[in-house]
Amino acid sequence: MDKATWFGLLVGFGGILLGNLLEGGHISSLMQFTAFVIVLAGTLGAVMVSSSEKDLKTGLSLAKKAFNKEESQAKKRIQEIVDCARFAKKESILGLEPRINKIEDPFLRNILRNVVDGVEVENIRDIFETQIQTEEDEQLAGAKIWTDAGGFAPTIGIIGAVLGLIHVMGNLTDTSKLGAGIAVAFVATVYGVSSANLLFLPLGNKLKRKVQSDSREKQMVLEGGLLIASGMNPVVLEQKLYAFLASEQR
Repeated sequence: MDKATWFGLLVGFGGILLGNLLEGGHISSLMQFTAFVIVLAGTLGAVMVSSSEKDLKTGLSLAKKAFNKEESQAKKRIQEIVDCARFAKKESILGLEPRINKIEDPFLRNILRNVVDGVEVENIRDIFETQIQTEEDEQLAGAKIWTDAGGFAPTIGIIGAVLGLIHVMGNLTDTSKLGAGIAVAFVATVYGVSSANLLFLPLGNKLKRKVQSDSREKQMVLEGGLLIASGMNPVVLEQKLYAFLASEQR
């Protein structure tokens, strides 16, 4: 569980509810099912129109990463690469072949297979850098559906408020209910603005950072495989790979 995400949502939405109570309001006054349906359905529809089916599926799949904390495997990957480098230095690069199938990471496995097969370093770099970039672009497109939702939600909230006001203005004969009706109308705006700024936009930004972090890790793995091919000293190789990590990961 990613505590920062859950705690952030609790603080954000809790702060709004607490502020409403401190001003003498009631939580029930913010609970309007019609406004919720307008904002949710309107935002969802706008996102579906602006995105491809593939991006929607990717975005929904990525959302789990924001709520579930995944331990970085970077140090483990570095250790695997260094072990392979030591073996290749002691024996030979061709001798790595029996060890490749024991490596958990399929990305590293594919790189080392190309190294063992004698593919030129520049060709390996071109192939896997293209793969990294393509995967990053696909993942970022998925993350973008959440920032798009953050852009649409406030406007949909305003539409909900206008619809509510139209309904109120059509029933001006009962002036005793006018104030309450207007208050209800603006709940849609609250839903739109709060969901955008407390959920959709932060979620999209967090997913973008996670995608970029995953790409950096893959770039590190690629560099490690290429350094094995170049015959670099394992100690120096290890230092170069650790340079890819953030200070708290080292």
